[in-house]
Amino acid sequence: MNKQGLELIVITGLSGAGRTQAMQSLEDQGFFCVDNLPPTFLVKFAELCAQSRGKVSKAAIVCDLRGGEFFSSLSEALNNLEKEGFRLEVLFLDASDETLIRRYKESRRRHPLSPQGRVLDGIQAERQQLEELRIRADNIIDTSNLSSQQLRSQVAELFCKAQGLGQMAVSVISFGFKYGMPMDADLVMDVRFLPNPFYVESLRPLTGEHELVRDYVFGNQMAQEFMEKYLNLLEFILPNYIREGKTHLVIGIGCTGGQHRSVAIAERVGSFLIERDYAITVKHRDAIKNQKRGITR
Repeated sequence: MNKQGLELIVITGLSGAGRTQAMQSLEDQGFFCVDNLPPTFLVKFAELCAQSRGKVSKAAIVCDLRGGEFFSSLSEALNNLEKEGFRLEVLFLDASDETLIRRYKESRRRHPLSPQGRVLDGIQAERQQLEELRIRADNIIDTSNLSSQQLRSQVAELFCKAQGLGQMAVSVISFGFKYGMPMDADLVMDVRFLPNPFYVESLRPLTGEHELVRDYVFGNQMAQEFMEKYLNLLEFILPNYIREGKTHLVIGIGCTGGQHRSVAIAERVGSFLIERDYAITVKHRDAIKNQKRGITR
C-alpha cells in the first residue's frame, strides 16, 4: 500500500469533549486506533501502517494534552505528515464551557491543565492552546448537546459514508426451539406456523439448504407473503440500527427442531441482506443435531 492508500484520521480537541467516544466509533468501523500517541511518533506510525501490506488501511490517532510537552509539536507533526505525502483529516471535538464543567463534575476528574485549581481555568487555558488546531481542522463537532451515542453516530456518518451499510455485521442463525433460543439474539422470528417438511417422509432426512425442502417451505401463498413482509421489515429497521450506532446484529430464525423451516428462511434472509451490501454470516446451529439423533420436527 502506498501512502495515498492509507486513510489517516487525527482526533484532537478539548478534554471532556468526547475523544474516546469518537475513537470507539471509528474502531467499530474497522479503523486501527491508537489513543494518546505523542505527536513526535505520528510520521513513524503512519509509515508503519503504509508498510503493513494492506493489513492497516484505515487508522485513527488520538492526540491530546495527556501527551504533555509532546503535544505542542502536533501542528508540526501534521505538517510533516502532509510533506511526506500522507492523506489525513483532523477531527476536532469541542463543547461549551458549561458542558465541560458539568462533565468534569460528573466524572470527578481533574482537568490536566488545572489539577489543583478550578476546572474552568483549565478549560480556558486548553481552549487557548488548541486554537491553532481548531482553525486547521477538517471537521469540527460540537458535542455540547450530543449524547455519547449521537456523537458515535455522527462520527460514523462523517468518515464511513462510502462504506455504506456493510459496516454493520449481521449474523443470521437458524435454531430449534427444542434446544433453546440463541442467548445473543437481538431479533427472533418464530416460523413454526409454516408447513413442516418433517411430515413428508422424503424430506425428513434433508435440511432447509436442500432445494426440495426450500420448494416445499416456500411453495404456498402464506409463506411467500410472510417472506415479503419480513424482508421489508428488515430493510426498514436495519438502517435505523446503524444510525443508532449498532455494529453487530444477531437475527435468530427458529422452528421446532432447527433443521427445515428455520434453515430455509435463514438462507433466504442471508441472500437478501447480501444483495443490500450488509456483511453477513449465516449459521445453522441445530440442523445436524436432529440428523444424528434420527428425529426432526
